[in-house]
Amino acid sequence: MSSIPSTTWRMLSYRTAGKQIPRGLDAAWDRAVAYAGRLVPRRRIFLKRADRVVALEKHFAEITDATLREQAQTFGETFRRGRHTGEDVISAFALVREVSHRQLGQRHFAVQVAGGLAIHDGCVVEMATGEGKTLTATMPATVGGWSGRGVHIVTFNDFLAKRDAEWMGPIYKFCGLRVAHIEQGMDPNDRRQAYQADITYCTNKEVAADFLRDRLALGRIKDLSSALLAKIVNGRGTARVVMRGLNYAIVDEADSILIDEAVTPLIISGEAPNPEQVEAFQQGTKLAGKLQTPQHYRVDERYREVDLTASGKQLLEELAESLGGRWGSARWREERVTQALTARQFYRHGKQYLVDDGKVVIVDEFTGRPMPDREWRDGLHQAVEAKEEITVNPPKDTYARISFQRFFRMYRKLAGMTGTAAEAWREFWQIYHLPVVVVPTNRPCVREHLPDRVLPSEQEKWRTIVEEIRRIHETGRPLLIGTRSVGASEHVSAMLSAEQLDHDVLNAVYLSKEAQITAAAGGRGHITVATNMAGRGTDIKLGRGVADLGGLHVIATERHEARRIDRQLYGRAARQGDPGSAQAIVSLEDELPRRYAPAYCKVLHRHTGQDNDGIFTRLGHALFAVAQHRAQRLALAQRKGVLRTDYWLDEYLGFAGTER
Repeated sequence: MSSIPSTTWRMLSYRTAGKQIPRGLDAAWDRAVAYAGRLVPRRRIFLKRADRVVALEKHFAEITDATLREQAQTFGETFRRGRHTGEDVISAFALVREVSHRQLGQRHFAVQVAGGLAIHDGCVVEMATGEGKTLTATMPATVGGWSGRGVHIVTFNDFLAKRDAEWMGPIYKFCGLRVAHIEQGMDPNDRRQAYQADITYCTNKEVAADFLRDRLALGRIKDLSSALLAKIVNGRGTARVVMRGLNYAIVDEADSILIDEAVTPLIISGEAPNPEQVEAFQQGTKLAGKLQTPQHYRVDERYREVDLTASGKQLLEELAESLGGRWGSARWREERVTQALTARQFYRHGKQYLVDDGKVVIVDEFTGRPMPDREWRDGLHQAVEAKEEITVNPPKDTYARISFQRFFRMYRKLAGMTGTAAEAWREFWQIYHLPVVVVPTNRPCVREHLPDRVLPSEQEKWRTIVEEIRRIHETGRPLLIGTRSVGASEHVSAMLSAEQLDHDVLNAVYLSKEAQITAAAGGRGHITVATNMAGRGTDIKLGRGVADLGGLHVIATERHEARRIDRQLYGRAARQGDPGSAQAIVSLEDELPRRYAPAYCKVLHRHTGQDNDGIFTRLGHALFAVAQHRAQRLALAQRKGVLRTDYWLDEYLGFAGTER
């Protein structure tokens, strides 16, 4: 202990007090995290405690259902009063484990128990895909529900929230707890009843939106006394509030929700008709169409920015002269046209969005799913609508907004679980004060990772992918082809159709067939082309005899900015001890190397050695490693920027007083 530098203890004191680390001491904080990891070998501790839970199996197995219910009620009273001990937690977990066996026919494995104990202690648990995170969460959720303050289990989408609530419901009900779920379209009364339940399954978008709506409903009410006074004076008070506070959240797919979507602001907005503004977006798109790159503007692929050149500004001034009005302002017209150019250069149909029923529907880059109720802000959505030549809707007025990063840090207790957290352990600790615990698999993972194949061009890449699909398809093994966009999935589909290879396509266009396609994806000789929809939360079960052939083979057609997302796709193969394999077939013309390592791409084109598989050297692997590192570093800088803004708001707007 004495060997730990004083600066490290200083950093620990800052985090304990909930303060921001002073600028320039981030490296010291990283050392503090490293020391903490050495001093507390968490995984071994939780595995040993899990063995104590499993050792009680025989005791609870001999108890009748009536006695088991009585003991659950006794535990509920103990935890509600806050008088529980560590031994009570061990016994409570053993009880829930037995209840699960009797109600669902599933008894938690020792590694699942260890994961549950880590969640109970406020950690982010990494459990390999297919290891049963949904069942794991029932143990800490039950113990948390007994406190009487409510537990939110935050899932990835409405389907999972409803499925998990119904699936795990018998366990909670046997233990004397109420369980409910939140889904899009529920009326306020049903939402209020769902949040009053002991355990509520919900999505991050729905729970954050309900929080903002509650804050708008409360208005100037800031505390209990003012709420009671408002109740007496006008009979309203907290009558329109649906939530009862942010007590305890267990976040499924924690790395996606707490990191990938961390900087995404959730906004409550309202209509704001403005015909002049709508016309301005349409005119800006027409003007942008008359500019040429690089003569009139430059494109920065890495930062996704467009900068007008001097000649571009001059031409724009001449083109806008006849429009009059606000187009006479240089700054205003340049902003409108730059936005239109950004929409043209970086937002493409079939990748970032789809057009459905005359409306632009955003496609989530991380999940591949459509988000019909979400819009890009600051006029970008309207610029895309103008580019597509569909009805341009006016921008909406913002009533309230909050980032998911800020929202989840407001919970009194926070924990999470995911299949990919190890790469982001520093960020989990720095931003949320959550340590990461990697839990081993119940059965050894026998997934075979084949070396990446790096090709010089996209054309060669797609040809190689089709050849590989045909070769493996002839063996009878099922294949999952992972793509990054709807357009790419449709392109692969067209190539397979040309080769007369039967296949299914899973993307945002075929959302209604998701369950049917997923159920068949593990069948003998089946080919499935999918976006990231086939990543998180998708369980592909092998058909009869497929394991003997080698199991599911996954082909990634592009690398993602974060290696965690690549691992999610690979995790569809070799689940729960089954055989399987995975490989990435990529090219130097993919978006990732072009955007984050363009100079290296040029060098590699000239100097990389050739073999039978094309460009397949250490330089190719190093190129993608460098590109991913740069992409993750840029994303981390953006998230830290949001964190600094949150600290600034807390520190300075506290002096602003009551809004009027």
